[in-house]
Amino acid sequence: MTEYFYLNGEWVDSTKASIPVRTHAFLYGTSVFEGIRAYWNEEEKQLYAFRVREHYERMFASAKIMFMTPTMSIDEYCKLTVEQLKKNNYRENTYIRPTLYKCAQKVGPGLYDNPDAFVLLTNKMGDYIDTSKGLRVCVSSWRRNSDNAIPPRAKVSGAYANSALIKTDAHNAGFDDAIVLDECGQVTEGSAMNFFMVMNGKLVTSAKTDSILIGITRNTIIELAKDLGIEVEERAIDRSELYLADEAFYCGTGAQVSPIVEIDGRKLGDGKVGPVAAKLQNLYFDVVKGKVAKYKHWCMPVY
Repeated sequence: MTEYFYLNGEWVDSTKASIPVRTHAFLYGTSVFEGIRAYWNEEEKQLYAFRVREHYERMFASAKIMFMTPTMSIDEYCKLTVEQLKKNNYRENTYIRPTLYKCAQKVGPGLYDNPDAFVLLTNKMGDYIDTSKGLRVCVSSWRRNSDNAIPPRAKVSGAYANSALIKTDAHNAGFDDAIVLDECGQVTEGSAMNFFMVMNGKLVTSAKTDSILIGITRNTIIELAKDLGIEVEERAIDRSELYLADEAFYCGTGAQVSPIVEIDGRKLGDGKVGPVAAKLQNLYFDVVKGKVAKYKHWCMPVY
């Protein structure tokens, strides 16, 4: 079956969708993007796209930082996303990647005199990380790019060279992923996902101003935790605290909720997936599939 992408106002066969090699975004990484998931609910025979509006709101914020003007309104982007999912007739979990990019055909890094274009990619996607087992991670020797370099709060494609180095070195050293520090040695997040730890029954995560992406899934976990009566603290985290945590996990569109059982060779708790992470993970997977009435407003039905 042919899959279609939306590229600058047209539906294009995914195998034929392309941009010129001199496109500014390709040469300099000058694009902003979002990663969104849609989940298939087998009982309802329904595909639910999760927190679509919030993702496009964040894309607009990224665009403002990068001197970009979105080509549509948020409502139009939401409608287009549903239309594309329906057009491709997905009946399984799906990944959605809207990208706003600088499309000038020129050499030179400037964002001025440089028009904007838009592409929407979708494809079938299962788990990005094996969420059924606990992850073994390390603290990366690479530092997270700072707000005064390439702001992590903006999802700029060029910034993900930082994530690529972090993920690759962790993999080559035999770990599943890594935890990244900022230039001051404070914990930020994972290679491309937010980080939480559990200490004395309290959920702790880095603050919004600690060189992190302000994650949509991060916000979801905070709201779910509070509704479960779990206290949440957003603050600076020292590296040594990682080794004393009772539990830890990553969260993000790709990572979903991925428990961590070991950091730098030190087991967390009893070395198994902890009860808080497991509880949040189970609830999260029910929420994204539209199975929890309280949170169903986050789920956009496709069919």
